[in-house]
Amino acid sequence: MSTFSGDQIAQVNNPDPFAPPVWRSPVYHTPGWIITIVQAWRLLEAIVGFLLRHPLLDVAAAVILVTWLNLSWPGLILVAAVVLVTLVAWRWRWPAGFSRFITRPVLGKWRRWHYQRHWAAVMTIGRLAPAYQGRLLLPVLGKVSSTPYTDRVAVRLVSGQSAADFANRAENLAHGFGAMVCRVRTARPGALLLELVRRDALAAIIPALPVHPHVNLKALPVGRREDGSPWLVRVHGTHVLIAGATGAGKGSIIWSLVRAMLPALRSGLARILAADPKVMELAYGRAIFDTYGCHACDPLAIVTMLETAVTDMQARAGLLAGKQRDHTPTVEHPFVVVLVDEVAFLTAYLPDKAIRERVKAALATLTTQGRAVGYCVVAALQDPRKEVMSIRNLFPDRIAMRLDEPEQADMVLGDGARDRGATADLISSDPSIGAGVAFVRLETDPDPVRVRAAWVSDDDIRAMAADCAAQPEPELAPDVLTIEAGAAA
Repeated sequence: MSTFSGDQIAQVNNPDPFAPPVWRSPVYHTPGWIITIVQAWRLLEAIVGFLLRHPLLDVAAAVILVTWLNLSWPGLILVAAVVLVTLVAWRWRWPAGFSRFITRPVLGKWRRWHYQRHWAAVMTIGRLAPAYQGRLLLPVLGKVSSTPYTDRVAVRLVSGQSAADFANRAENLAHGFGAMVCRVRTARPGALLLELVRRDALAAIIPALPVHPHVNLKALPVGRREDGSPWLVRVHGTHVLIAGATGAGKGSIIWSLVRAMLPALRSGLARILAADPKVMELAYGRAIFDTYGCHACDPLAIVTMLETAVTDMQARAGLLAGKQRDHTPTVEHPFVVVLVDEVAFLTAYLPDKAIRERVKAALATLTTQGRAVGYCVVAALQDPRKEVMSIRNLFPDRIAMRLDEPEQADMVLGDGARDRGATADLISSDPSIGAGVAFVRLETDPDPVRVRAAWVSDDDIRAMAADCAAQPEPELAPDVLTIEAGAAA
């Protein structure tokens, strides 16, 4: 067997005279003492970096060492007991803070170890590790944020990759990491988030949520998100479109919104104008609307109510012009929700064309001019086609419940929504599983989020209506209503 020294570049001997020449590059042997210095420096760098990245672990190690040197085993037992009692008290007294600083970080570390074990295999088999100059380049696994239901995995992309590459392999990623569903969320250029659902937080029916005395019209609790956190819907400063087939649970969202707004209605800081052409859904709690606003079911009465709302809105705009840019609810100028159920009947199916045009004009005016002066339109419909609801693009926030066709998800939530995981057509038609389940797209976030609205039963609605008639209006407290720039949905 031929050998080659470092200063040789020689052709490898081959008995075949017709074989192409094969060349070996020269091999230069690095002295051992240089290798030792480099490896020692790398080890020192790794140790210092670890200590700098984990200051709490450094403090814990220092406390354990000092305790051991001074008190031996009894001291360590005492320290462990104090830490345990402190954690238990923290968990009992401030569960939210304990979950934020202890439970979730620990769970995230554990789940990251799980993804780290399978990362190379899943990326390679799923064809998300491109080859370059004879090497496989793996996307970089980043921080993992976990809840009891979902993991959000940060990923730094290989140069030349895009989020679409991962979206096309979402099913491969879900199976590879043992998750139910994988959705790809955009993060920043060169990075993305993988949202992997381990358990379905929306599998069971959610009972009606309690009525909280403090109302934030930019974050009304109406249900639960897929990660187990509360689903908060913004109504102040926006308009909301709800689309879903018959039996999808649109009433759950509508009544949950009304229920969450009750303290603001009682205080006089909010009003509801309810249009109910179906004469079934909203009429069940008509006492609420008669007490804190208006209820109309006849088409002529509905269009009259909408046009009156337009007139009042424009009068308020003229009064506040030059004085303020954003509306703050007061008793004099309350926040007004225009609630329209089965809006498609009023804009497309109503036989009287003149009334249809008046309804369209009134809704278009409210949705284009109402946000700044404290008017919000919440419209529900079954058919989201453009010819049925020509002003659907005037609704910044949209909710897609169970739909009949895959294309309808993009009609409601915008182009590409279904590719980003909004499979509204696959929501179960079984009421116990799919009623109230929806995908939400906000004006501020193009990525759809899966949610489920709480179920407000007939008894709950009757109790709300009876309470409106029996309970006197309380005096307004300064903190009854907060208008914060909070997150919606």
